[in-house]
Formats: sequence, structure tokens, C-alpha cells
Amino acid sequence: MSTCTFFGHRDCPAAVKPKLRAVLVELIEEHGVERFYVGRQGIFDGMARSVLRELAEVYPHISYAVVLERLLPLQEGETNSDFSDTIFPEGLEFAPPRFAISRRNEWMLKQADFVVTYITRPWGGAAQFAEKAQRQGKNLIHLAEKGPVRGSS
Repeated sequence: MSTCTFFGHRDCPAAVKPKLRAVLVELIEEHGVERFYVGRQGIFDGMARSVLRELAEVYPHISYAVVLERLLPLQEGETNSDFSDTIFPEGLEFAPPRFAISRRNEWMLKQADFVVTYITRPWGGAAQFAEKAQRQGKNLIHLAEKGPVRGSS
């Protein structure tokens, strides 16, 4: 079973959603990807989560999880069922808050066979992890027309 994860900037135009959906359908149907891990830091992550929720209805054999970088107390009105599609990897509870997102991203990258990115500028955590994925030989799929990661598809 293949696994996919996502790295993208916090900002992402809504026009990316159909392309993201098409890429995920292709990964499921043509590459056998059945497991997806996504973060929760911005519009791109939210978009990926939304598309995965929709696709799980069409492809009941796939699973996805929002990977938490830290545990947060429940907000007023929230219940534990609000987090039914989340996981918190073992060991992250010891990560200092400053490094929690990077450690979570390292965990997601380690699990992944495929990495879908939305990168439009060469700085920031998303670009850093896209470059790491490339160096590790992961299958990269760039949704931005001009991603800054060199030599990738």
C-alpha cells in the first residue's frame, strides 16, 4: 500500500482544488495510493483534507489522517469526535513547540511514497520539505505551475 503526504504554503488559491482532486484520483486509481497524511497549517492543508474527505466517500478503501504537530486542549463546544480523522505520532509529545511542525513534517515525509506540493516561492517550511522529499527520491507532484524545486517533475 502506497502513502501520500502534502506540503504547501499556507496561502493557496481555490482554483487549485480541481487540479488537486484530479491528482489524488490518479494516485488512487493508477498508483494504488491508499493512505494519505496531511497537516493543518493553512489553506492548502485544509483543501487537501476537504478533497480527501470527499474522495473517501467514493473510494471507501482509502484512509486519510490529519497529523497533529501538538495536542491542543478542546475548545468550547468541541468533542473528541471532532478529531476522528486526526493522529498524533508517538514521540512528538517531546518536541519543543518551536520544532513541533518540522518534526511532524519529518514524520509525514518518512511515511510517504508520494508528495503533493503547492510551492510558489523558494522559502519557508513547505519549500524546505519539498526539497527534502526530492533529495530522498520521493515521487513529487507539483500543483503550482512554477515550483522552485529544481529537477523535479
